Amino acid sequence: MMKGGRRYLTGQVQADLKRKMVFVAGPRQVGKTTMAKALPGAAGGYLNWDIRSDRDRILREEWPAVDLLVLDEIHKFRRWRNLLKGLFDQHRGKMRILVTGSARLDYYRFGGDSLQGRYHLLHLYPLSVKELGIRTQGDFETLMTLGGFPEPFFGGSQAEARRWSREYRSRLLEENLAGLELVHDIGSLEQMMIRLPDLVASPLSLNALREDLQLNHRTVARWAAILERIYAIFRLPPLGAPRIRAVKKEQKHYHLDWTLPPRDAQRFENLVAVHLKKWVEFEVDCLGRELELRYFRDVTGKEVDFVIVEKGEPVRFIECKWEDTDIHPALRYARARFPKADFWQITAKGAKDFVTSEGIRVCPALKLLGQLV
Repeated sequence: MMKGGRRYLTGQVQADLKRKMVFVAGPRQVGKTTMAKALPGAAGGYLNWDIRSDRDRILREEWPAVDLLVLDEIHKFRRWRNLLKGLFDQHRGKMRILVTGSARLDYYRFGGDSLQGRYHLLHLYPLSVKELGIRTQGDFETLMTLGGFPEPFFGGSQAEARRWSREYRSRLLEENLAGLELVHDIGSLEQMMIRLPDLVASPLSLNALREDLQLNHRTVARWAAILERIYAIFRLPPLGAPRIRAVKKEQKHYHLDWTLPPRDAQRFENLVAVHLKKWVEFEVDCLGRELELRYFRDVTGKEVDFVIVEKGEPVRFIECKWEDTDIHPALRYARARFPKADFWQITAKGAKDFVTSEGIRVCPALKLLGQLV
């Protein structure tokens, strides 16, 4: 188990701080601040925009005389990018600068970025099988039940985890939307957040959602994008390649809090999705690999839950099952068309562990998830 605030990104953060500023983005309460404060040299150099006295110091540019400056939630300041540009250029080589925050760090990465070339962006995701060192089925089921956010997981109580999850969704809207987007009908957006967990693991039809909520398509599409920006959900596009007749239809969505979907199989698939997303982002951020996480579905309706794509080519297919069952037909279908890729069928409760004659690995989920990050 992790100790003292050290997370899987800690070593990369320390290495990157020697060359540039480091931005650590990720969901609220995922452990960004705890990790930052645990870094050697962070004591005395931590300023949080949400604390009035710290905010006053930031606005007056009265910086602590430290080697490592940690700025938390600085993205809430409208001119934060220009402030950081001047700070970094003035103190380059003298002061290391770590910035932590949520959606906005990613939001401003696209478009004209005055900080270009001055920072590395890393993404911190919830706790996982590999990071926690989970090896037993019982511990895995605990992770599936309590979720991967540190507070409910280490609290160890199912009842408290449910209460935390319910309150967390409310805080996401209250604390993020005011600084990111103008939303007039918060009540309807909350209804959308409540409806979405039921739809996990299936292609998300914005038209159907629009009809459910009695809203126009443009509004629903914009709100889905907002929820993605504030790390409430993430969406996966289908794999598109003409030679296997794949079609670009609705994206699938998953929640960073995988305890939200109501059915066991949904929660398991959501947990796997977060684990794969975490690994893909780590490989992209830290190793510079050209990876994407997608799902596979073609015009005949054959679907595989996840496919990892590297430089446009699928390299690994993963199908999730709640317990031991026959090989998913779509997995064999894709295996015949992408013989160079790896193929896995993983189970939440199953015990079988073998490789088929076609080269498909069938095993408990721990076998795969324990290889990730």
